[in-house]
Amino acid sequence: DIVIGNKFRSEVYAQKLSNFRVINAFLVNDQNQVWIPKRSSNKRLLPLCLSSSAGGHVAAGESYEQALIRETQEELNLDLTKLNYKLIAKLSPKNDHVSAHMQVYIIKTNHTPNYNQEDFVSADWYDLEKLNHLIKNSKYTKGDLPKLISILINQLTLVK
Repeated sequence: DIVIGNKFRSEVYAQKLSNFRVINAFLVNDQNQVWIPKRSSNKRLLPLCLSSSAGGHVAAGESYEQALIRETQEELNLDLTKLNYKLIAKLSPKNDHVSAHMQVYIIKTNHTPNYNQEDFVSADWYDLEKLNHLIKNSKYTKGDLPKLISILINQLTLVK
């Protein structure tokens, strides 16, 4: 997870690389429900798949936290300076068998976001049992989502 250069996203995917950085975040309300969206049909990768609440690539010269703030603003119209959030996992392709170096966050809010409709077509709040069932039984999820949901559920269960 050390920057060694810059490449366009198209090059990274064309070369099937995993040495890039991403963030994933999950909105969690006071009832421990998680807000899960479905990606829009115009997404080049994984259209109409279930996704983390917010996610995206860390841009050149950007920190994970800066990417988190930018992505939640772009995708969910949420200002993270007004919300509580915390890092719950740092994952790597080599050690954790995920698609990229990533940091995973929980964002605490009871507010249903006014999401960007270019990014998502629908979304809903799910309790942990229903979410676990949904992810395990859906073939339409982003590749790392089952692993991320497992980490999230473990984190939220420990908090109780």
